[in-house]
Amino acid sequence: MRVFGVTGWKNAGKTGLMERLVAEITGRGFTVSTVKHAHHSVDVDQPGTDSHRHRMAGASEVLLASGQRIAVMQELRGTPEPPLADLLARLSPVDLVLIEGFKREDHPKIEAFRAEAGHALMAPKNTTIRAVASDTPLDLDRPVYDLDDTAGIADFILKEVGL
Repeated sequence: MRVFGVTGWKNAGKTGLMERLVAEITGRGFTVSTVKHAHHSVDVDQPGTDSHRHRMAGASEVLLASGQRIAVMQELRGTPEPPLADLLARLSPVDLVLIEGFKREDHPKIEAFRAEAGHALMAPKNTTIRAVASDTPLDLDRPVYDLDDTAGIADFILKEVGL
């Protein structure tokens, strides 16, 4: 499976870039799935729904299916978070999986960087970062794209993964 990541510190523009890349790349006829890492507790299910009630009763997994989508909720219940490779293995085959976050994993990435966010650039110390998408000019040993150059960034990613 071809994977490429978007990484960066909080408020660097990762999610907006991911959203634009998914639209751009699917608009070119490729299939895309995404994996998003969250550092905080997150629950896509809502109290009071039948699926939530199943989980609260102790179900390890709840698969919710409708004519529009399928969602699988798995409770870790104290077990460690699965590694990225295990999460990727759960996905159906697609042309490209875009990964948001997972900055310490080994897959190739582009760093989203906004100067106003006030964080140091990760790229100089991280060889898995193949390029940077920035709102300010940077002098680096790898390609730097304007953060809003979605088409250019998509071209770079597709070339990097061989699509």
